[in-house]
Amino acid sequence: MYFVQKRTRGWSAIASMCLLSLSVACLPALAADAGSPSPIRIAVFDFEVEDVSPAASQPGRTPADSARLQAVTNAARRVLAQSGHYSIVDVSKADAAPVRQKSLRDCDGCEAGIGLQLGAEQALVGVVRRVSMTDYYVMIQISDCRTGKVLTQQAANFAGGEEGWASGVATMIRHQVLVDDKP
Repeated sequence: MYFVQKRTRGWSAIASMCLLSLSVACLPALAADAGSPSPIRIAVFDFEVEDVSPAASQPGRTPADSARLQAVTNAARRVLAQSGHYSIVDVSKADAAPVRQKSLRDCDGCEAGIGLQLGAEQALVGVVRRVSMTDYYVMIQISDCRTGKVLTQQAANFAGGEEGWASGVATMIRHQVLVDDKP
């Protein structure tokens, strides 16, 4: 009996030391979590298209495919949410004319007020500008919803057709927009 008790106390000491070591090892991770700010609530409005290509003026030309623009918007939202820095605010209930008409790029900062009404801290407006069938620009602007101040404006030129727009936007957000957010 004495041997079993002594052995149990020995194992208890080892187990206690292991738990203590694990606790000490986890402290930096817990401290980092405690100090990390909560994600910024951002309203990512549907991307808009501006077609300045020669084909845009041809009779019978159909407007840009809304499914492609929805894929672009979804890619932007996904990359921002996956960064952990942003929490995406639902913009589907926004009923302002510039949102319905896909003209936020021309509303002189109205996206900030609309975003604020939706509970967002920041608002993102994105535009894909088609220059030719294989050349396009992406422009992204993020504004503070409380002040209307533009926090960042980014633009990039890409080569490729419409099927690459979502990939181009995701790449731009990863390498230009999210880089600006790091301390």
